[in-house]
Amino acid sequence: AARKELGPEIELLHDAHERYTPTEAVQLAKDLEQYRLFFLEDPLSPEDIMWFSNIRAQTTTPLAMGELFNSPHEWTPLIKDRLIDYMRMHISQMGGLTPARKVAAFGEIFNVRTAWHGPGDVSPIGHMAMTHLDLNITNFGIQEYSEFNDATKEIFPGLPEMKGGYLYANDRPGWGIEVNEAAAAKRPFNRTDPMNGGWGEVRLPDGQIVKQ
Repeated sequence: AARKELGPEIELLHDAHERYTPTEAVQLAKDLEQYRLFFLEDPLSPEDIMWFSNIRAQTTTPLAMGELFNSPHEWTPLIKDRLIDYMRMHISQMGGLTPARKVAAFGEIFNVRTAWHGPGDVSPIGHMAMTHLDLNITNFGIQEYSEFNDATKEIFPGLPEMKGGYLYANDRPGWGIEVNEAAAAKRPFNRTDPMNGGWGEVRLPDGQIVKQ
């Protein structure tokens, strides 16, 4: 219905959230071919990446993977065997810009493009870092970006601007982003505010670390 309504000019992406069995993932990817997705994201859990060769052999739907990876080495078999088209990396979870840049360069050799993980629970500084990396690699594919509210933009002046589906970074030195401490002081952290993306829930008040 979405493809019929939007036409062929709008790119469609589907996030499977690692919830399919290998057999289900193959069938899903084959069924989605007619809709010409930009990519099918994370069809399998990280524990099942050895099954990607089965999916690749049976479908032309572009594949993206890696949002839950924790080490650059997890990318090696998927990239060198050309089993994915896009790398979905959570850069801070991977160790920062240096490991991300190395994996991107490795992917460039095998024509695998980037699609950094950029949901609302990535900090403004994290989004700015991804934008800078996007601008400095040749195998950039697409960037997930969550638009911030006015209060966040006031606290972090210099965030990328979204115009017509494109992100534009400023020309300031460094990250190009600052922290307005006076504006931040006016808005104490609210643990229950959904706009905070649950950042404060990773560590409970008694010190326990939890996985959301």
